[in-house]
Amino acid sequence: MKFFKNRRKGFSSPAGKTEMIGSPKEKERFLYIDQFRGLIVVLMLVDHCSYYFNSIWQQIDPLDPLVDTWGQFAIRYVSYLCAPGFLMMFGAMAWWSYQRRLLKGTPDRIARWQLIKRGIFLIVLQMTWVNSSWGGFREFQPWHIGIIACIGISMILMTLIINMNWMIRLFIGLAILIIHPFLLKIPYDPEATLSRIIMQTFVDAGDFNKYPVLPWFALAILGSVMAKGWLETWKTDKIRIYASAGIAAIALLISIAVRMGRGFGNIFPYSDFGSYSFYFDQKYPPSLSMSLWFFAWVLLIISVFIVLGKVAPKLLVIFSLPGKVPLFFYGMHIAIMGVFVKRLGLFYREGGVLETLIGVAIMMVIMLPLCKWFYGVKIRSKNFIIRMI
Repeated sequence: MKFFKNRRKGFSSPAGKTEMIGSPKEKERFLYIDQFRGLIVVLMLVDHCSYYFNSIWQQIDPLDPLVDTWGQFAIRYVSYLCAPGFLMMFGAMAWWSYQRRLLKGTPDRIARWQLIKRGIFLIVLQMTWVNSSWGGFREFQPWHIGIIACIGISMILMTLIINMNWMIRLFIGLAILIIHPFLLKIPYDPEATLSRIIMQTFVDAGDFNKYPVLPWFALAILGSVMAKGWLETWKTDKIRIYASAGIAAIALLISIAVRMGRGFGNIFPYSDFGSYSFYFDQKYPPSLSMSLWFFAWVLLIISVFIVLGKVAPKLLVIFSLPGKVPLFFYGMHIAIMGVFVKRLGLFYREGGVLETLIGVAIMMVIMLPLCKWFYGVKIRSKNFIIRMI
């Protein structure tokens, strides 16, 4: 079919890579993964603009964010894709970079150490930059684990299983997701420092950490399994699309079955099938139904991006650049809004949906040139910190 044939202005390799003919090869890149990561950070921007500009956050609980209007539901719910997408893409690219290093002759221990170093860097970045940036650097806030540190810890844990067969990794990832609801039943005193740190680091969500490692690490493992198909086994885009969509359909059906069972794998109750409450199962920590639901949506959106990359690539341009430097986008957009909105008090939680979307548009105008500049710096730099971002 003509739809699936390679393009020659920039040819698409069997693994979905795009390299410009006659240009130096900077790094192996997969356009649909860059574009999907770009979508993820843009959706994070939507959520964070809501956090800074939307007055609804003066009324609702982040751990139980039920809303009663379509607009508020939409700008909140789209962000639910972000953490599963971030962790799955991290798992996919961690596995790929490890495999590439081995093929280039890097010793196994060195290849694993590269992942460990990046994991440590992400944990330190969370403690030194990200936590304090939320308040505009008004005060130093190191003692909190967030999504970036969760990714860092997951990266370190990934080194324990990175070289295992994909079927074993699949089993481990699914086993963690199934066991996690039972671990949530472990009683602990949230006022006791040691038990709070242990439980909220790995199992539960609370003030110390909203992103417990185990369920998110499981999604990272599933991302590494999908990478085996996307980047190695499935040789054509047609196969990638059909295989991803098929797996997604199975995951969606299982997720719906779990949710409608109203028992194991659910945390929040719901009123009716299709209601706002049906979709708002818990994110902090993620329920089993939510993890399976958004695992499926990651695969479906990846499939759509592969299709759009063939038939209408210009539609995805806005995501390509942020997706090449997602960590930079994440850290900078929070810092900018933290300083100007939270610290200086400019329109802090004074608006609604419209003001949130205006904030998104303004921040995109700011962030896209910054991303272009930093990407140029990064591909030329040999500085350890810049290369890690």
